[in-house]
This record gives sequence, structure tokens and C-alpha cells, in this order.
Amino acid sequence: MILEAFTDRYVYFMTVALLIIGLYGMLGKRNLLKKLIGMIVFQTAVFLFFIEGATKFFIENGTKLRGSVPVIDPQLGTDPALYVNPLPHVLILTAIVVSVATTGVALALLLTIHRGYQSLDEKVILERMRQ
Repeated sequence: MILEAFTDRYVYFMTVALLIIGLYGMLGKRNLLKKLIGMIVFQTAVFLFFIEGATKFFIENGTKLRGSVPVIDPQLGTDPALYVNPLPHVLILTAIVVSVATTGVALALLLTIHRGYQSLDEKVILERMRQ
């Protein structure tokens, strides 16, 4: 029973594991580059969660099947319950583009911080800012 619950929802367990790893990277590390990597892992976990939630299952003759792509198939008919909603996929694609842009800006800021303070460690940077 427990094994069946895990195998049916393993993606959600892996998503939670990625969320925890990313959150630890953002909050538990002092190096700014490691914090950025933690943020990227956290974002990836969120993307995975939304994409997995966007897929649909339907049961036909006792067999669980995934929904089809949103192109009308004469064999399936026009019932929207048999097709996957494309909107979450489009939104996540947009979020990935924003994530890449945010990562680029963050890397540029890290480069500027490293040039100014010769370190990416939070404590060292704060101490040098006080001087």
C-alpha cells in the first residue's frame, strides 16, 4: 500500500525533495553563487510541480491512460476531458524564459560584487562594506 502510494506520486516526492534542496541552498549557504544555484533548483522544482499537475489521466476499461495532446483526434472525439490543457505548459515556458533572464542578471551582479569586494561570501562582503 505504501509502495503503491509512492509509485503513483513519485514525481511529487521528488519535487518536494528538490524544493527542500533549493530552499536549503538559498537559506543555508553563505556563498552567493551557491545561493543562486539553490534558487535555480527551487525554480526547477516549481516548474516540475506545475507541469506534472497539468497532465490528465482518464480511465478507459479499467486502464489508466494519460490525456492526449490538444489536437482533435477523430478516435477520441471532442470531449475536452480527454485532452491535456496546454495553458500550464505555455505559462511554464514563459517562466523558464524569465528564469534564464533572472539568472543572467544575477550572474552579472555576482561578477560586479566579486570585482568590488574580491569575495562572494556574505560575511566577508558585509564586513568590507562596513569599512
